[in-house]
Amino acid sequence: MTIVTADQVKKLRDTTGAGIMDCKKALEEAEGNFEKAIELLRKKGHKMAAARQERDAKEGAVFAAVQNGTGHIILLACETDFVAKNEDFRTFGQKIVETALKHQIRSSDELPTLPIDGTPLLEKIAELTAKIGEKMEVSRWASLEGEYVTRYIHLGGRIGVLVALKGTQGLSPSLLEEVGQNIAMQIAALRPVSVDRASVPQELLDKEKEIAKEQARTEGKPENILDKIAIGKLEKFFKEVVLLEQEYFKDSHQTVSQYLKSVSPTLTVSGFVRFQVGGK
Repeated sequence: MTIVTADQVKKLRDTTGAGIMDCKKALEEAEGNFEKAIELLRKKGHKMAAARQERDAKEGAVFAAVQNGTGHIILLACETDFVAKNEDFRTFGQKIVETALKHQIRSSDELPTLPIDGTPLLEKIAELTAKIGEKMEVSRWASLEGEYVTRYIHLGGRIGVLVALKGTQGLSPSLLEEVGQNIAMQIAALRPVSVDRASVPQELLDKEKEIAKEQARTEGKPENILDKIAIGKLEKFFKEVVLLEQEYFKDSHQTVSQYLKSVSPTLTVSGFVRFQVGGK
């Protein structure tokens, strides 16, 4: 049997909220595999948002910049929250993302040579590391394009969101910014995994369906109705993780899609990116 440490049990308990013994048994059954242990706990009925777990740098900040229907977003990682709040660190992070936008980079592979004040980013990071005394790196980068793109930075850079809207014809820039910010706040708070059902990864759907079937099986439901039960539970899952089907955070009587349609019949979301420091 795999030896499970107290630290492993604590980490799983902090992540899932399950009991100590349940966590210990799940880790032993999973032979120490953290992800598999989470899945085992969920199959036994423990409720947690495993589908939306995020793994980012331990500390750092998210920076974003937008212009003319294009947005870029990065997570600049560091070792401590103290450095993440350092003014030099924050100025540097914003300069990186603005330069990435200006040069319209298409891949994270272009980041090391991105010219920051005439010096490649990799060298600039080395300089700032020497000055501040802490390792740092751009751990995530993404870009987004659309008819209208806006950014939203929450909790001093702990969370950052880009949102692209389409069907924007006839709407004023001020109205689009208001709507875009509302949708970005929705994404920041409720962490959807996709814009619509068609965009939910098949692997995630398969996993959720199997978990639902296993839960029903554990409850003693007949084998011949497990698929039907799983499909019913997927409907609830969609309302939790699909942006357009989520309850709108400012009005629980309507979905995000209904809110957008109340602004304009053609208005919807074409894409989004959400980064968060440290996960969860």
